[in-house]
Amino acid sequence: MATTIETDLKEILGDIQKELKEIRGDLNDLKVSQAEIRGDLATIKVEVSLIKEDVKDLKGSRRSQIWVLIIAVDGAIFKFGFFPNP
Repeated sequence: MATTIETDLKEILGDIQKELKEIRGDLNDLKVSQAEIRGDLATIKVEVSLIKEDVKDLKGSRRSQIWVLIIAVDGAIFKFGFFPNP
């Protein structure tokens, strides 16, 4: 038993063209989104490098503060511990 389907080739081609236009539009949207993501990644890389520099500065600052505290404590012990007030 054979079934015959009659459709107009013009309708089928029109549907295919319509689908292709939608696919092209989606592809263009994806390309734009990808470009925006690349721009965001570049910005994030710059911000991360700035944060790294800030952390380095904080570490150096913390080390110098620790040395100042050690010297201050040693000075206080030396002044008040070894030589009492007359």
